[in-house]
Amino acid sequence: MNESDATGVTVPPVFTGSAREVPKATLVQLRLPAPPAGQALIKSAYVRQLGLRPDEAHAVRDHLRHADEVSGDVSDELVELLAQFEQRTQPSLMPPPSAFVDIPVPALKAFGDALIELRQRQAGQLADGPTRGLAEQDVRGAVVAVRGLLANTQATPLGMLNLERLEMVPAGLERGELIATIPLAPLEETAVSHKEWSVRSKEFTSIVTDSLETVSETGVTDNTELSQSTSSQAQHSNQFNVTATVAGGIPVINGSAQSGFSSQDSKSQSATDSTKHATSLTKKASSRAKQEHKVTISTTTVTGSEETSTRVLKNPSQVAAMRVDYFSLMRKWRVRLYRYGLRLTYDLVIPEPGAGLRRMHKELADLKNQLGPFQFGLPHAEITDAVLPGETQPHYRVLAERYGAVVPDPPLVPSAPQFSVGAPSQDEGWHIFTPDPLEVPEGYRIKTLTMWFATTSKTGDENKFSFKVLGTPLYVKDQTQGEFGPFELTSTAYNKFMLHATGKVYISFEMINNRNTTIRVASEIEPIPTQPDPDPTKPAHSDRIRDKWQSDVWNLLRDAAQTQYYERQQDIATKAAALQEQIEQVDTLTLRREESEEIMKGVLRFLLGPDFAFMPPEVVDAFVKARVDLEHGIGFDENGLGLDATAWATVREHEDVVRFINQAIEWENVVTFLYSYFWDVPQSWNFIRRLRHPDANRQAFLRSGSARVVLTVRKGWEEDWVRFAEGGFKSQPTTPNSQYLTIAREIAAYDDRNYPGIPPANPARTAVRLEEAVYATSKDVLGKTANPVTIRVDSSKDFLVGAQVVIDSADKTDPADGRVVQESQIITAIPDATRITVARLDRAHDGSVTPFAVLQPGTKGALIAEWNEYTPSSGTDIEIGSDLGSGV
Repeated sequence: MNESDATGVTVPPVFTGSAREVPKATLVQLRLPAPPAGQALIKSAYVRQLGLRPDEAHAVRDHLRHADEVSGDVSDELVELLAQFEQRTQPSLMPPPSAFVDIPVPALKAFGDALIELRQRQAGQLADGPTRGLAEQDVRGAVVAVRGLLANTQATPLGMLNLERLEMVPAGLERGELIATIPLAPLEETAVSHKEWSVRSKEFTSIVTDSLETVSETGVTDNTELSQSTSSQAQHSNQFNVTATVAGGIPVINGSAQSGFSSQDSKSQSATDSTKHATSLTKKASSRAKQEHKVTISTTTVTGSEETSTRVLKNPSQVAAMRVDYFSLMRKWRVRLYRYGLRLTYDLVIPEPGAGLRRMHKELADLKNQLGPFQFGLPHAEITDAVLPGETQPHYRVLAERYGAVVPDPPLVPSAPQFSVGAPSQDEGWHIFTPDPLEVPEGYRIKTLTMWFATTSKTGDENKFSFKVLGTPLYVKDQTQGEFGPFELTSTAYNKFMLHATGKVYISFEMINNRNTTIRVASEIEPIPTQPDPDPTKPAHSDRIRDKWQSDVWNLLRDAAQTQYYERQQDIATKAAALQEQIEQVDTLTLRREESEEIMKGVLRFLLGPDFAFMPPEVVDAFVKARVDLEHGIGFDENGLGLDATAWATVREHEDVVRFINQAIEWENVVTFLYSYFWDVPQSWNFIRRLRHPDANRQAFLRSGSARVVLTVRKGWEEDWVRFAEGGFKSQPTTPNSQYLTIAREIAAYDDRNYPGIPPANPARTAVRLEEAVYATSKDVLGKTANPVTIRVDSSKDFLVGAQVVIDSADKTDPADGRVVQESQIITAIPDATRITVARLDRAHDGSVTPFAVLQPGTKGALIAEWNEYTPSSGTDIEIGSDLGSGV
């Protein structure tokens, strides 16, 4: 049923059973003065960054003693402590960060300033060169360390996280803009086509649920769903945030101005900032929903998803004209911003949060780098039949085994061609005799050509024989008989006859008056050189026969290597595809869980220091000795662990600290600000900025160079955490700064008073809890009393007997003792419409000048802001002759 407001106007019902909620949080960084003690980790890191050389700490002490200026309380104890950080000391033997809890920052700064002066003086005494360059680099390192100490100790890591939620409830329908108007003359009849369509954008309709408590799913939903449009708009804004990408268990995060601890009610700066952020977010979401949904009255056919209905309109009047007006119906949403909790936060920055997850991408990049065109870089000259040092067989056989090829052996030197023939006798005149040619093998040439001959002459002294070798000056004249030779025809004496001749070598002889003539020619051959040595007396560098053999062997080796290469390429491509699928085909739930685990791992490494190991080497050695399967992580599936007492004690070394960190931190509410890749080392920039992943959040995580992690301290653990953190993340060696403890206590007390929390599932009958908070003010002046007190308020409506009320503001303090006056008490009676009675008052309250608040918290938390948003619906309103001028 519809209700009426105070003026009697009917108010549409609010469907609280259909409420949608979106988690939200506002982070407030505290602005506090630097504490005189604590900050152990920052101080320890500063000393390590100084890079002290052997005996340099004592040299600084001597320098301070001889200087005129004040030493800044650099005591001998501090010098001895710093001497343990000199480079000759093993890192495992250096003191823990907790050793610096009580060391004042001015003393550390004075030591750093003196170190800079000492190094500058020493560098000035050195001559120009590498040694002086290193000395000047040491000076710059000390300067950077001192500046970092001042910057880091002036800021506090403490903050506040206001836990909030956006509640969106359907609150009825309202008439929207005019879609169309159709005028009808008397008795006129027309057909009207009503058409509706939605232009959907994947950016805001593909909703991915990333909550770790639910199954991750992707689905297309109605664009008019405001809560999902709001979540998508938050994701959209997050992707365009260049400064930092927010990740964590809370999907919507905004920051507020830095301040000291103060009340976090609806009038606080953080509440104002959160309201501005939330209203801007929902307005953008509803605006996009309106742009995506259109209704028109026309007869034009469009392509796409549409619904069309046609009706006939007729004006029944014979004398009066009429007008039919079409209006869109808008769904109204009541949007409320609740604040239901306040948590202490602790800031820290960790480098390369996605380093562990980048490893698979590095493996993928390495595999892809191995893919490419085949290249065979074996030079021909390396193919030799020589036995190289370290090898037991000719090198060409080593190459054949390497590439899996079958290659021929080097060619043997062929026999040199020769002939021995008998020449025909000739009595009358000269005649020419040409025997069969010498067949010089391919690739070879004549090196030497030697001839012998024997003959007799025709009977009679006047018939002497003569013998010539055509083409040479050789001429044996007027001889009777005998054996002649050898004649080296290729020598310079015979004009180098047939020297270096190849192929078929013909030799012709001219004779007269010869009888019984025999001719023998023998040759010596050599390979035809391709790269002759400049010195003719030395053999050629290479020849055609060996070059051909090398070329044949090279081709066979190349073919075998190419076959091997393509087989390896196929294997690499298969592995790369499988790894790519392994990277991309992961559900959203697993992606978010992996990122959370990497953040936790980085936090633990930061908190527990450089000597912390998730699995100490001693324990690993014990596992190896026990023959544990380390690669697959199945070492503890047997009946016994196989560890001795020493190894087991090592395993439990950090057990208490790890348990404390997991209990003291609300890991489900940890907020991570991912900073860009250029906050990583420059050498990795090129690789990081090319990382790609189909999931936008995972891609941002992989590309982050560093991350600011805001640890949300669990309720009830505030003091313990401050003691632990300020004690150097090791133990509780000293009481931390009292102001830090006070802040922790105030945040815990504020949360207890203002946010009673969700009631138990089966509350007792006397338990009283309202979903909504009840607020009133009082002008009374009340003193402390242990007796029941009646407080006059502007209205006691909706207050309940037995409920807890919060009295006054957390920003007001008692001048007498400086303590906050805000307190919580139980309502014992409600006498009338303007008075409530509480059990007692522990603090005095004065509302004579400014009325103080009386708040009955609700289980939903404190209502910070309320507004309305509108999204389109599928409904259409029709009115005949509406008053368009009224603006309805």
